[in-house]
Amino acid sequence: MSIWRSPQTLDALNSATEKTLVRHLGIVFTEIGDDFICGTMPVDERTWQPTGLLHGGASVALAETLGSMGGNMCIDRSEQLCVGQEINANHVRPARHGHVTGTARPVHLGGRTQVWTIDIVNDAKDLVCVSRLTLALVRWGALRP
Repeated sequence: MSIWRSPQTLDALNSATEKTLVRHLGIVFTEIGDDFICGTMPVDERTWQPTGLLHGGASVALAETLGSMGGNMCIDRSEQLCVGQEINANHVRPARHGHVTGTARPVHLGGRTQVWTIDIVNDAKDLVCVSRLTLALVRWGALRP
């Protein structure tokens, strides 16, 4: 049974990233399941830290991108929007090249908050980072000046 209330296609999600950090980092949405969303990000000069390893901030950007898009597909977008409230990440293995793939799954889908876990693995499917994202659900009017 699907958790999505405002489902999107992969094409729509990827088209929406034009002129954003998501596109600059090379993040691409790759799969939407009944209760998860996946995406990839290259490990290259766009996402390296000066030592040539994947930058932890790039991993966090991938995690928040996947969790936020997933969160927004779980609500009625005509009334609400999910925005990041808190994120943490544990970087457990370095990555130097190739791609990393993130999979976001909800832990809690409430009326005011959502909590998502995002596992990020390298090309060999080894865990690189595990992240937890808390999203706040806000009414559209609350965001307008």
